[in-house]
This record gives sequence, structure tokens and C-alpha cells, in this order.
Amino acid sequence: MSERPKNLVALSATHRTAGLDERAAFTVPPGGADIFYAAAREAGLAEAVLLATCNRLEAYAVGDEAAALHLRTALMKATGAPAEALDQHLRAVPGLMAVEHLFGVVSGLDSQMVGEVEIAGQTKDAYADALARGMTGPILNRVFQRAFQAGAWARTHTGIAQGQVSLGNVAVDLAMRAFGSLAEARVLILGTGEVGRQVVQALVSRGASQVVVASRTFENARRLAEEFAGSAMTLADALRQAHAHDVIVGGATVERALLDFNTMRELTVRRQGRPLLLVDLGVPRNFDAAGRSLAGVYLCDLDDLAGVANANLKARLAEVSRARTALAEKAARAWGAANHAFSPEA
Repeated sequence: MSERPKNLVALSATHRTAGLDERAAFTVPPGGADIFYAAAREAGLAEAVLLATCNRLEAYAVGDEAAALHLRTALMKATGAPAEALDQHLRAVPGLMAVEHLFGVVSGLDSQMVGEVEIAGQTKDAYADALARGMTGPILNRVFQRAFQAGAWARTHTGIAQGQVSLGNVAVDLAMRAFGSLAEARVLILGTGEVGRQVVQALVSRGASQVVVASRTFENARRLAEEFAGSAMTLADALRQAHAHDVIVGGATVERALLDFNTMRELTVRRQGRPLLLVDLGVPRNFDAAGRSLAGVYLCDLDDLAGVANANLKARLAEVSRARTALAEKAARAWGAANHAFSPEA
């Protein structure tokens, strides 16, 4: 019996297909990756990689003609999202287009903040996780490794990453617009994930000296705070003392907002007219969006940050176009090599 033909396919739901609150409905919870890969194996997918970030839910797979359906099922199980919620936003990307898409993702061209640098590391981590689980093979190994090379080339040889676009840098720029100098601003970071780390690093590099890091686990907060000569507290204590801070950055993993509308209204009363900047990096949201209506509260979320970061995008459009053209050529060559790996003789 001849071997069944294999196909490469990606499923993608991002800021391009779903709003911020819609994206919150299909985040991957702790343990969700284990569920995804178990489902992928059960479905007989030869290779699979899950890429889940605050703005992106994607999966890449090699399998038979039903690979896309198997991926969809695995994503439903991993996220717990109903089919109708996912189906509104997931887009199937086959073959060469999947390779081109991945190259654009790794380079930052497909990001909400065009040229941002975090996605390259997040994709490498996702690939390394799949590799460690034994879920990659000759096709995805070749495609992802070529994507990392192409992304590095794009950042080195084009101007797409001009200004070092990152969530941390944009958040700090907003804080400096609000307060001028960060030397006297009291800053509270909720969450100790990679985004929180980048924000702390950016704040300290721009003069912030009063930084408090909070986490549900005090030890996690202490370790991050010590790296930057800051202080640490538990998340519960931090929320009780939120009124004492001028800038609060939310990057925690939550099921519901850490600061709801009523809590924010109480904060404004206790701050007696002093402005409060809330930078919400969470999906789901850390801060109730209704807080925008409160006098003295300046609340921005991921969509707002992307708008700030892309404000100078027009100046970089020529670089973006040049990068896309070059990456498409590199993707075509990688696809040709991957097609060779598809053949039984390869």
C-alpha cells in the first residue's frame, strides 16, 4: 500500500481576525499545550507546532488531507473554546502560503506592532517545545529553522525593526509622555512573565527608580525585582496599595479584571486628583476598559500600544515592502526544500 500524501497547513487567529476581547475567548490556559499535543498525536498528525501569544493563536501541522480539521479539534480542546467561537476567527493557510506566513510572523511583519521583536523569541520557544515533545520532523524542522534565519536577515538588512519596537519600550514611552520624567514616578508591575520582565527592564533603563513587582507567588516577584533593584509584594497586597502608584502595568494571566470599574473609581478618589496611567498588556484584560471614562485615569491596552508603535509606520513602509518581497523569495526556496522532504525518497 502506498503512503498517504502529506500536507502542510497552518491555522491562524490573530489581531487581524479578532478583536482584543474576542482573542481573550481562545487563549491557551496553563496545561493547554499538553492537551493540544495529546490531541494532535491522537489524530495522527505527523508533525505539529502550537504558537500561542497574547495576540496570536496558531498551529502548524503536517498530515493527510484532513490535517486542518485535526488541528481545529486540537485547538478547541486546548483552549476550551466552542467551535463557533474559533471558526469565526481561524483562517486556514496551506502549503507555500503557510511558509510565507510563518516567515512574516517571525520577522514581525504580521505583528500588531509591525517589526516588534518579542515574537521571534516566542516562536523559537514554541518550536523548541514541540521539538522536545517529539512533534516535529523533516518538514517543520526545515521550515521553522529557515524562518528563524529569514527573520534574523530581515531585522539585520531592512529597517522594519527601526526604533526597537517592543511592548516594553512603547509602555515606557507612554509613561514618559504622561509624567515627563520617570525619576519620581511610582510604578507597579502586575505579573512576572516575559512581558513584565521587558517592561521592568525598559523602565529602569529610562530612569525609573521606584519599581514594585507583584505576583501571586511572592518568590517570582522577588526574583524579578532583585534583578533591577526593585521591591516585591504579593498580588493581593499590591492591589490593596494600588492607589499609591502613578503607573500600573498589567501583564498577569487572569480570568477576570484585576481592577474593575468601581475599584478604579475608588483609586481616583484616594489619589485626590493625581493622574493614574494604566497600561494593560493582558489578554484577557487586567483592567476594566470602562475605566477610560474616569477623570484622571489614562488607560491603554494592546490595541492602543500598537497604534502608538505604528504611528511612524509610514516612514517604514518601503522597508516593509522590501522585506516582504525578500521573505517571499526565501519562503519559496524553503518550500521547495520542504517539498523534497515530502517525497518518500528524501
